[in-house]
Amino acid sequence: MLSERELESCYLGQFIPVHYHHNMLTDTNRMHSFRAAIAHVVRPGMKVLELGGGTGALSFFAAQRADKVYCVDFNPDMVREARRFLALNRCADKVEVIHADAFEYLPPEPVDVVICEMLHVAMLREKQVDVIEHFKRRYLQKFGGQLPVFLPEAVLMAAQPMQHEYDFDGFYAPIVQFQQPGTAQPGTLELSQPAVYSVIDFTQPNDSSYSWEGKFVIDRDGTVNAIRFITKTILSVVQERATTIDWLNHFMSLPLEQPVDAKAGDVLQVAFAYRAGGSIPSLQARLTARLLYQAALQPQVVAYA
Repeated sequence: MLSERELESCYLGQFIPVHYHHNMLTDTNRMHSFRAAIAHVVRPGMKVLELGGGTGALSFFAAQRADKVYCVDFNPDMVREARRFLALNRCADKVEVIHADAFEYLPPEPVDVVICEMLHVAMLREKQVDVIEHFKRRYLQKFGGQLPVFLPEAVLMAAQPMQHEYDFDGFYAPIVQFQQPGTAQPGTLELSQPAVYSVIDFTQPNDSSYSWEGKFVIDRDGTVNAIRFITKTILSVVQERATTIDWLNHFMSLPLEQPVDAKAGDVLQVAFAYRAGGSIPSLQARLTARLLYQAALQPQVVAYA
């Protein structure tokens, strides 16, 4: 029998089946960004811990420079696959793959860098925030001193009013949509600029609850029938170049239960609340939008010569 945590992990994305990892491995944006960030952060002689190692790809990148890498995963299928893949890549001697719960595991020695890629749009489904917060407390209790460098270092989250086409060959289905950033999206119309609602700095204590209420000025006429959630992951800060190595996650648009017709100049109020690691429906249930100000209803000011 699975424990309550194991059942929740299966439901919320911790036990991602092996075949789904192909999508992550072929995501060049993700892979290139993590490889660059790991190459920047990890120095020769360092010790690295990866929490939620999956296929072991990120541990493989770290092993190119580190002396020792501890790669932890809770899914026994992924532990077997990671050991196999790392052996094929001739770095099994540097990477120790461990079957353990990231909420409980601590390395046998202090480490210099912690990699944790339990990232989902809006920090939903996967347990990135809670895992890191648990780890920091337990690590300081065991080893004291300074915390390791975390990769990613921070996350910025934003929301944006959208109009989506939900007609699928005559079948109307307002459904959650995931879209690749930087590509044309037919049937998708941005009705306002995004607004940042939370910044997570993993070097600082972080609350796992998000509650936000914000206003948007509508840029063009349309029907607000969805809210897009944007998640920009700052993998590493490159101080010497005053820049960052980033990974922009897929956009996620959640349909509104009550669409709002809006015109340019109207002010829309959006509110939502959820917990990091929670389910998508838990956010949808507390997502609302309403007009605060309708530009067309305001009296016109007439100037006389």
